[in-house]
Parts: sequence; structure tokens; C-alpha cells
Amino acid sequence: MIYLQLFYSYLKIGFFGFGGGYAMLSLIQNEVVVQNAWMTNAEFADIVAVSQMTPGPIAINSATYVGYTVAGFWGSVVATISVCLPALTLMILITRFFLHLRDNRFMKGAIAGMRPVVIGMIVAAALLLMFPRSDDAASFIDGWSWTLFLAAMVASYKKVNPILLIILSAIAGIVIYL
Repeated sequence: MIYLQLFYSYLKIGFFGFGGGYAMLSLIQNEVVVQNAWMTNAEFADIVAVSQMTPGPIAINSATYVGYTVAGFWGSVVATISVCLPALTLMILITRFFLHLRDNRFMKGAIAGMRPVVIGMIVAAALLLMFPRSDDAASFIDGWSWTLFLAAMVASYKKVNPILLIILSAIAGIVIYL
């Protein structure tokens, strides 16, 4: 049953997606594109783009979108609830004990150990989107993509207003790709 697959996949993502939405992207991509083949790498890249532009956490937005694409309205409900369930449960449990454990050396060590892993997962997500693992999945990166990426990096470094940067990037994408 597709609802059970969605629930299980996003429950795994919710439990093991430390470091926020961007760190979860490699896990989401693995479940959605590689393991279950619910969509192509290019479709997943589109979901990431849409999830970044809409308000809210990227993991929840992408879960809602993937769930809807795979199984309609109820699929989006199942995926969204299952990706939120682990964090909600853990936060309820942790907040009860955090004040007592925040100075614990084991807790500090665990958090310090997770930081480099989170950075690695974010880099892995970016690399998986740029260089898909399977032979049949085409990368969405081309020469224009690199040009826009470098222009956005330079503009960000020069402190260009992010809203203006998004608008200019959208206009450039329309002109180049249509």
C-alpha cells in the first residue's frame, strides 16, 4: 500500500534527518528517487526548488509535495505527518530533560560530533543533485546553471538584496530556459 510506504519512508527521514531540512535532502533524494523510484532526479530537483521558495521548512514542504505527487491529498497528509512525528516526539521528550543535561559532557560531545556529519550531509545533498548516481538520471546542471550559480555567489558576497537576487535569477531563468 502506497500510504504505508510513504509513512515508513518519511518516518525514517524524520528520525535520521539531523541538522535540518538541507541535511535531510540526501535522505529524501535516496528514498524518493533511488529506493522507491517515485520520481526522477530532475523532478526531485524541481521539488527542492519549489520547497525552497515556499514558506516553511524544506523537509516538510518537500514531504507534502512528494506525498501529493505520489498519492494525492491523503498522500501529502501522510508524508507530512510522518516526517514531523519523530521531531515532535523527540522534542517533547528532550525538553523535559534538557535543562538537566545541557551541561553534561556526553550531551556536549554528542552535539559536537553531529556538527561535521550535518555539514557532510548538506554537501552530499548538493552533490547528489548535481551528479545523479544512476545512468538514466540526467543532471539538471548545464553551463547556464553554473553561470547563474557563480553570478549569485558573487552577488551574495557583494551583499545584493536576496529578494532582488531571487527576482533577477527568476528572470534570467525565464530568458535562458524558455
